[in-house]
Amino acid sequence: MSRWWRERTLHARLSLLVAGAVAAAVLAVSAGAWFTVREIQQDKVESEMRSDAGTIAANPAQWLATEGTRKPGDYQDGGGAWYGKEIGPCWQIVDVTGAVVGGSHTPLPVTDSAALVAAGSRKPVREEVSLGSGDYLMLTVPIQGGGAVQVAVDRSPDDRLLAIFAALLALGCAAGVGGAALLGRTVSRAGLAPVDRLTEAVEDVAVTMDLTRPVDVAGNDEIARLGRSVNAMLSAIDTSRRAQRALVEDAGHELRTPLTSIRTNVELLLSVERRPELAHRLTAEDRAGLLTDLDAQVRELATLTTELVELSREEGSRGAAEPVEFAEVVTTAIGRVQLRAPDLTFDAALRPVTVQGRPGELERMVVNVLDNAAKWSPVPGTVRVALVPDGPGRCALTVTDDGPGIAAEDLPHVFDRFYRSAAARAMPGSGLGLAIVAQTAGQHGGTAEARPGTPTGTVITIRLPGTPA
Repeated sequence: MSRWWRERTLHARLSLLVAGAVAAAVLAVSAGAWFTVREIQQDKVESEMRSDAGTIAANPAQWLATEGTRKPGDYQDGGGAWYGKEIGPCWQIVDVTGAVVGGSHTPLPVTDSAALVAAGSRKPVREEVSLGSGDYLMLTVPIQGGGAVQVAVDRSPDDRLLAIFAALLALGCAAGVGGAALLGRTVSRAGLAPVDRLTEAVEDVAVTMDLTRPVDVAGNDEIARLGRSVNAMLSAIDTSRRAQRALVEDAGHELRTPLTSIRTNVELLLSVERRPELAHRLTAEDRAGLLTDLDAQVRELATLTTELVELSREEGSRGAAEPVEFAEVVTTAIGRVQLRAPDLTFDAALRPVTVQGRPGELERMVVNVLDNAAKWSPVPGTVRVALVPDGPGRCALTVTDDGPGIAAEDLPHVFDRFYRSAAARAMPGSGLGLAIVAQTAGQHGGTAEARPGTPTGTVITIRLPGTPA
């Protein structure tokens, strides 16, 4: 059943749900109406029977003396029963022994329960009895001084009325369910028309791959909200695609330079190996210089590739965030950079702070900042590192160097991918280190900023959500 339901269209499911809801409501109301009418009818009949039985029991002699009243042994057929149709209820009076004293034309059976009531051993009793071809409801009540009065009413007219009422209700239910089905279909078409238009627009985008054309949105309902969400998603995809294209183009441009240099050097070495007569043109010092240059370019290429992978990694492929003692991460990063820059002094003032993040990415972020400071600091020089709380629930990591500082026109671009100032182009690097810093800080809910130092140098500040340990 669930598989069949899943295979239906949304139009069909909505129509069925509306029809089912209306059908359930109509059936519930109809059933309640039928049972209510039946109870009212039964209460009315029983009330009339109690009233008639009480009237007869109050003065039985007067009722027995009424003209046309049946006397003991006075029956219309040889079997002692008449079973004709009477206007109003049938009644009869029995004595203490259970013998019939008299009553209306139709004789009523004296059951065991009725005999006990007549003998004074039981309270009034209500029973269903069959007289001829009809079903009767019979009430037996005691008479003061002994005996009992029996009153019975034919149930056939009431049953026929209830049957007619049930048939009318069934017809009404059928009409209501049919109308609900048509209404559900109409409602589903009208309600899902915006969804159909949105689907067509999205399918058109999927075919044309045109992410710049937004979906038409009107109104403030849920469908309009969905349309705006789709437009936001298309805009995000378009931005991501543009960034990816820019990253590929920039990466291709940046990779081309070291690859071209490596190829040129390798071809020169191969030409010398293939033509030994030209070996005198390449001295041992030149060969060593070429190999050193090749080693540096390969290292630069490896670093560039690693940084490109880091920048292009999707958020979903990253590890889960965990509580990290940021001061320990900074200390580890300082130790790594100290090995590469032994002539520099790293002056660290670190307050214990706990941040929520990924330790490996945080350490790489700090290493990149420290590498940048070490690259621009004169030898011997000092790189100052400070980690302090920065307001409620935040911390700030500040790295200050003694270098020449950043030019004012370069300051807004220091965190851009592949951006290298005129002064930095003569130095090793890919222009991705600080871009990784800004990206990692943003992925951890923080920010990164750079400003000139006083009197010289550069100050890079990373602010992250964190609490003092």
